[in-house]
Formats: sequence, C-alpha cells, structure tokens
Amino acid sequence: MKFVVLLLLISQLVACSSQVSTIDKIHGYTMGTSYSAQWSSISSLDSQQAQSDIDDILLMINQQMSTYQSDSELSLFNQAEPPVSHKISPELREVLELSFALNDLTQGYFDISVGPVVNLWGFGPDKMPNKLPSPDQTAQAKASIGLDVVTLNGTQISKSQQRYLDLSAIAKGYAVDKVADYLESKGAQAYLVEIGGEMRAKGTKSPNKPWRVAVEKPDENLRQVQKIIAMKDGAMATSGDYRNYFEMDGQQYSHTIDPFTANPVKHTLASVTIIDDKCARADALATAMLVMGAKKAKAFALEHDIKAYLIERSPQGFNEYSTPAFIRWQTQ
Repeated sequence: MKFVVLLLLISQLVACSSQVSTIDKIHGYTMGTSYSAQWSSISSLDSQQAQSDIDDILLMINQQMSTYQSDSELSLFNQAEPPVSHKISPELREVLELSFALNDLTQGYFDISVGPVVNLWGFGPDKMPNKLPSPDQTAQAKASIGLDVVTLNGTQISKSQQRYLDLSAIAKGYAVDKVADYLESKGAQAYLVEIGGEMRAKGTKSPNKPWRVAVEKPDENLRQVQKIIAMKDGAMATSGDYRNYFEMDGQQYSHTIDPFTANPVKHTLASVTIIDDKCARADALATAMLVMGAKKAKAFALEHDIKAYLIERSPQGFNEYSTPAFIRWQTQ
C-alpha cells in the first residue's frame, strides 16, 4: 500500500491555436482521492458523456479491486476460507498477473500479500492503532505474506492457505490506464489523466507546449515543488513516505511497509518517481523502489534501465538522483 505523492498540475488552461482550439476538463472523486482528465476538444467526445463513462469505469474498478468495499471481487476472495477458487473478471486478472510478474522482477519488494501487515500498522481499512504492534503480532502478520500459495489459472484465482491481497499500490495506476484508453478510443489525440497523483499523458496541451507537472518536495510540513517535469507520451507515478504516516512516542512510522521485516521502512529515501508506458507498472515500481531504499533502488533501476527520479534525505537537505534512462527520456 502506498500514499501517492501529489503531482501538482501547474500549467493553466490557455487559448490554443487552430490545431488545438480548446481543452475540455472533468474532475471527480474515486478510490478515496480526486481524479481529473483533460483533453483537446474533439466533436466525438462530449464532456458530460465522458464524465458519465469515466465514472462508470472507475466504479467498476472499485467494485473489482477495493479492499474498502466488503463485496468487491478482491474482498470476497480475501474473506473466503482456503482452500478456495474464485472466478474473477478480466480486469482483476490483468492486474493480478502484472502484480505477480512485478513481484518476481523486484524479488519480493512489490508484494500484494502484504495487506495484513498494512492493516496491522493501521494503514488499511482498519482503524489506526492506539499502540504499536507487539513483536508477536508482527511475526504472525509476517507469516501470512507470500504469493506462493496463490495461483492464477485463466479467470480463476485460488489459494491453498489464507491470504489477504491488497492492490492499493497498483490499482490507481491501472485506473489511470483504463481512463486513458477510453479517451484514446474516443479519438483523443492529446490528454492528461490523473488519479491521486498518478498520471498518463499523450501529445501536447497546445502546439509546442507540453503538459507540465511537478513532483512535490518530500517535506511533511510544506507543500512545495521539488521538480517540474514536461510530460511526453507516457505515464508517471510517485511514491513518498511523508504524507501518510503516524507518530507515536516521538517516532514517525511510514505507511510504506517492508514485506521482509513486516515493519514500516526506515531509511533516507523519501520519494521515487517512475516514468513508464503504463501507469499501473509505474505505480507498482515506485512503491517497490521506495521499499528498497536508495542504494538498492538505484542498482535495481540501473539493472533494468528504468526511468526513475529519486529524492533522498541528507543532513544538508535533499539530494536528487536521476537514472540514465530518465535523463535520456527528458532530453529526447
């Protein structure tokens, strides 16, 4: 699970040339956060109809993947006693397949079975604890982590032991992709879709004017811009440790959970931004690399040629690091 860093949309809507006459924009709420979509106006896409269609898409994804809805597909599977097999929708299967693949790629740092530990620390549907989990509670929750007892076979998902799956670190990105796909299906040649800070863009806002967004400075006491990014075709997701946390006995506890220790992470890496073709993948990779910490995240990104921008805390402030792939992407 993660709290996505707010991407500040800093460009104001401007009058465009005849190539892109106007920008249509809608906004709403989903998945406990806000969403927005804007696109170059086209006759085949009415804003009111687009709002209705997009709300339907997001409601469907919530009904499939939410852990906050007790009757969602995912919740029903989580509640079922093993051994059990459930038929699932193609959309849920797609997200689960990607989650399994990224679990392998990251060697376990992205793990959707970490839900019981997330809940134990108060960052899931359960209430925030009034005291820290005991070592026995943490050990018990850690024992329920692992995808080795969960099997995907076509449209069937099975588990031989109890598992609680949590798609919070990938579902918002997937929803961005589905909304972007919808706009493209309607003929949109230029758009920007954003849900809770996760985003995907295509084309330019107007001729020679890119979609411009900002990564927030990872400071829990301020809302300031750290870096402005001119978005090109592709998706962007940011994960940080400085908005969703609690303090107890003078110690700060992040919502970012290490599946190997079953504890909130404690390191200097404050924020990870990923650029990818798909927002679901960017979403998940940003979470996994934030869990890894700066040293492992940099090595992982270099090994897999990932477009990543990292912000690390230091006694002097914040240090920024861009991977070679990210730098190449910026200069293309």
